[in-house]
Amino acid sequence: MRLTTGLPTDPRGVPDLEKARHLEQLGYDAVGMADVIIGDGTPGLDSAIVLAAVATATERIGLEFGVLTLPLRPVALVAAQVQSLQHLSGGRVVLGVGIGGFPGSPFWRAVGAPLTGRGRWTDAALEALPGLIQGKPTLVGDDEVTLGPPATVPPILVGGNSEAAMRRAVLYGDGWTPSLISPAGLASKVARLRELAGELGRPVPSVNVGGHAILVDDRAALESFLGVLTGPHGMPEEEARDIPVTGDAARVAERLAAYREAGADAVSLGLDGRDWMRQAEILAQARERLTP
Repeated sequence: MRLTTGLPTDPRGVPDLEKARHLEQLGYDAVGMADVIIGDGTPGLDSAIVLAAVATATERIGLEFGVLTLPLRPVALVAAQVQSLQHLSGGRVVLGVGIGGFPGSPFWRAVGAPLTGRGRWTDAALEALPGLIQGKPTLVGDDEVTLGPPATVPPILVGGNSEAAMRRAVLYGDGWTPSLISPAGLASKVARLRELAGELGRPVPSVNVGGHAILVDDRAALESFLGVLTGPHGMPEEEARDIPVTGDAARVAERLAAYREAGADAVSLGLDGRDWMRQAEILAQARERLTP
């Protein structure tokens, strides 16, 4: 099972590149970088620049946008950034994309991002991205654009739990990335994903589950995360308690196996709370316990 986690940050919100090297040594497949810039002072660095820094600090590990908010940027700019990262990293990019979760925030307004029609914007961007990245003449609005030097199109993973996101993944992506979902909830979604692929005459995308883990005894971190799920996300408490991944390596391996049984090909878990180094090791050990 493919395994990704994000980098921890210091009190300023700056990621620790030394931790990326540690993940590479532990055998992780990719380093994930969220794309959340709200504009109210909450720390949130530009994901493409952070991944470029990770590329220079590592040799093999993948560089995963988890996920890039497409409506925030002109598609030609996104394509140029992906081309650049592919060349700087030797083709290690994994391009997770989504419609974004904070429309109307100060940053969205400041950059002139669309507050409505984000799905249509994202669909149009996904349609244009492969040609732009490959250096092919591509129509963007009224202009034909050719970007160089051409680069290999990275795997494109479409984020979101909705049926619209699933349909978008089938039509434009290589993978679908739901998040904050239990294995049981994932199984029913994967069944629908396969139906959609059949209806649209397209291959079934890979399934890449996103979530959060707290793998040490840190009740404050666990209760804080559950509060986010039951508060801003409006999730019932019983459902929320089934979302975070907890426990030792053996228990985490059981959870990873449950996701795999439900149809997941990959898991990306943010590590919350204290002792990030130890948690990263436990998660790597759990993946090693999975039977082929």
